[in-house]
Amino acid sequence: MVAFDYAFLAFYFLVLVSLGFYGSHRYVMSYLYRRHRKDVPTAKGEFAELPKVTIQLPIYNELYVVERLVEAVCKIRYPKDKLQIQVLDDSTDETVEIARNAVAEMRATGIDISYVHRTNREGFKAGALEAGLATAHGDFIAVFDADFVPKPDFLERTVQFFTDDKVGMVQVRWEHLNRDFSLLTQAQAILLDGHFVIEHTARNRSGRFFNFNGTAGIWRRSTIADAGGWQHDTLTEDLDLSYRAQCAGWQFVYVNDAVAPAEVPVEMAAFKSQQHRWAKGSIQVARKLLPTLLRSKLPLKVKFEAIMHLTNNIAYVLMVVLSLLMPIAAVLRIERGWYESLWIDLPMFLAATFSVASFYMLAQKEARPTTLLQRSIYLPMVMSLGIGLCVNNARAVVEALIGYQTGFKRTPKYGVTGVGQSWKHVKYRFKIQWQPFIETAIGVYFTWGVITAMIAGSWIAVPFLILFGSGFLYVGLASLLQRNRYLGWIFEGRIAFAKKAVKV
Repeated sequence: MVAFDYAFLAFYFLVLVSLGFYGSHRYVMSYLYRRHRKDVPTAKGEFAELPKVTIQLPIYNELYVVERLVEAVCKIRYPKDKLQIQVLDDSTDETVEIARNAVAEMRATGIDISYVHRTNREGFKAGALEAGLATAHGDFIAVFDADFVPKPDFLERTVQFFTDDKVGMVQVRWEHLNRDFSLLTQAQAILLDGHFVIEHTARNRSGRFFNFNGTAGIWRRSTIADAGGWQHDTLTEDLDLSYRAQCAGWQFVYVNDAVAPAEVPVEMAAFKSQQHRWAKGSIQVARKLLPTLLRSKLPLKVKFEAIMHLTNNIAYVLMVVLSLLMPIAAVLRIERGWYESLWIDLPMFLAATFSVASFYMLAQKEARPTTLLQRSIYLPMVMSLGIGLCVNNARAVVEALIGYQTGFKRTPKYGVTGVGQSWKHVKYRFKIQWQPFIETAIGVYFTWGVITAMIAGSWIAVPFLILFGSGFLYVGLASLLQRNRYLGWIFEGRIAFAKKAVKV
């Protein structure tokens, strides 16, 4: 029995070390960001005559936000004779009529805007974008998803970078229209800020690959063709095309100080669906492209970062394993008196935890003017949410690894930007499935671990058990009860009071 216990703790330690390896990569990103923070990209020159640009707006059943999107895009400053707008609509509901009317209204003002409706969703978003290219006039192709509200200066901030013939794509930073709607939206905004402010900047300015995010970016049309066009054999067609284009020698530019506001999901189920698609798609792209990339003559730093970028979601599988082992490991220490083992794995756990905290603290500091309190107040929520997502994202990773195919599920948006707005009675709601029950059960399992540790006086383990347990309980119960008329407010987590308290 003792031999089994030691083998168990050894396996637990191995999982922790593996997670620490992925977690330590955040230190690398933070270091590269700080080192290259002042290396702001500049355009090589200016076009003597502005090129033709086509803006594509792929939508599917987005009745709450399509009008807002069309109006915002039509306000983008650019010569009318050089700008074409395509609304690429695969919708099957009343969005069709709303979009048609919005396009007709804008076309009547002299804007070159067209409505294209497909009767099938072949290739999903990638298929719609590829189909739109058949009638696109522009030498450059910009893309905006339905929930975005691009600023009028978008093309002014991006087009001139293409005076360099080597530049194939320019991406701007996402900003968040409904950041302050709830604790969930605030946590999502912080997670995205880490990706856009730190990771994108670090990768791009240090000569590593980064990716187009599917929206709020503009492509050289010939780059899309040269890289093999939009393909729909993965769920992240944007990531796929980005790596193919950069492997073909095209350079990308990330403009961190230009922003495109958009909504983040207000419903836990929608958020989890989005995360599942991104996690599964990244592993699909890794399977598809990493073998070729690793055999190429690209620099070692590019290859290593590609591995870390494309396989990072494997950490969620390790997190699930760690979550199942952690309460048992805590109980074994209590029963066997093996508290000395804490001196081995506790530093690893603290290092992994601190990497997350310091990474997102830096992201918030760089994203907007904030105090230390404002940057730290939501960190426990961010960390718990990341932990609670591990079942959802681990499932996505396993599906990708075994080649299990699923359709593209877009993330519905409800046009919710203000704290006082409601989304309880909107369409496009997700059905409750089996996963939230597993997440809740793991949360209960951690509650048992917390109680056992407290009774035994093992106080060192308690904070970590609470962090994990609260993450699983929040994600699981919010998925089950967020829409409930009487209990939903608990998981809505409106943060207006916090905003007033700390002046966020």
